[in-house]
Amino acid sequence: MKKVISIMTVIFIISTLFTPASLADNPIIQTNYTADPAPIVYDDTVYLYTGHDLEIATTSYKMVNWKCYSSKDMVNWTDHGTVLNVSAFDWARHDQDANAAHVIYRNGKFYYFVSVSCTLPGKGGIAIGVAVSDSPTGPFVDAIGGPLVTNDMTKYASHSWDDLDPAVFIDDDGQAYLYWGNNACYYAKLNEDMISLDGEIGYFDITDQAQFGPDYEEAPWVFKRNGIYYLVYAAQFPEHIAYSTSTSPTGPWTYRGVIMPRQGNSSTNHPGIIEYKGDYYLFYHNDWLPGGDSYHRSVCVEKLEFKEDGSISTISMTREGAPAIANLNPYARTEAETICWSSGVKTEPCNEGGMNVCDINDGDYIKVARVDFGDKGAAAFTAKVASGSGGGEIELRLDSADGEVIGTLPIGFTGGWDNWVTKTTSISGVTG
Repeated sequence: MKKVISIMTVIFIISTLFTPASLADNPIIQTNYTADPAPIVYDDTVYLYTGHDLEIATTSYKMVNWKCYSSKDMVNWTDHGTVLNVSAFDWARHDQDANAAHVIYRNGKFYYFVSVSCTLPGKGGIAIGVAVSDSPTGPFVDAIGGPLVTNDMTKYASHSWDDLDPAVFIDDDGQAYLYWGNNACYYAKLNEDMISLDGEIGYFDITDQAQFGPDYEEAPWVFKRNGIYYLVYAAQFPEHIAYSTSTSPTGPWTYRGVIMPRQGNSSTNHPGIIEYKGDYYLFYHNDWLPGGDSYHRSVCVEKLEFKEDGSISTISMTREGAPAIANLNPYARTEAETICWSSGVKTEPCNEGGMNVCDINDGDYIKVARVDFGDKGAAAFTAKVASGSGGGEIELRLDSADGEVIGTLPIGFTGGWDNWVTKTTSISGVTG
């Protein structure tokens, strides 16, 4: 795709408070194919870590890195780019198998638990590694210089990819647990250092239908609510999302049913659940972006509802997604890669740090939702832009791609794609 203009704030559709309730617009990421969501809450912000299905023609899983996005309102998501690559692990295969992963915060650091292909002699197959960072957006580096869990450690292993899909849960008493498994479900206590196991590896009997229903598959995710432990997982194949509950993080479990039936055409799904500002949210993936399929997936989000007995209501995949829980402040700097919905554009690392929006062609757009201009309204729009060609213009429109134009910012040649300049234009007619 020809790069026409690379700018840090771009053609905006501004969804104001005069419109109906703003929603997440599933899939919530449109600039990449994303899969295997792993959300956490840190510093009043949701950080969403995802796998990345490469934008190539393929009939198998091709994933070599993990990405991060963040939001404070559940509808506008800021792209932080690639935060970890399989090449960070010297002992892993580097051309594929950046499989499902999970990030957890503890003692001032962020720990990235990953499942990758191990190349060490005698320890082949998928293994679990750990990377660490001082920041939720990286950079992450290998924390132990080798795998934490390998195929030869799991005595119930029936195939070389048993050790997929790690997830970490920290209980109220401070004890951390690691869960993982494909066609198997393992667990182990983690030491305080978060990079070593405390004791033996345990195993849940997934063939016990009283505990796990008709067909546990993979992707365990554990959380606790009102004294009940929930183990949510992908079931059957093609997959739906089901769950079990317990009074202990190590079971025994009681099968409770289906949270999300299979919809769309992706053969896999993967749950990630958080509590954020009093509500619970389910992140998952499907194949709903253009060109999507089982190997080109896209992360979505829905609000979870609980019944009085603690059971989870069955929900469907929706195009609308979760509702906004806050307004966007247009008078604070907003990164261009903060997006509710986009068409045509891509993102890339910026030479000045962070990310920028790129590959913009005529008619491409970004939407940001629930923008509150206040009673006085706005008088100007400022963008930091770069263009290595003749440029173009940024149109600011309200509420739709053909909505009212409140301002236009011409962009000419700036001296190169990495030569950033600040430009401003007046705007009018927007309050609330």
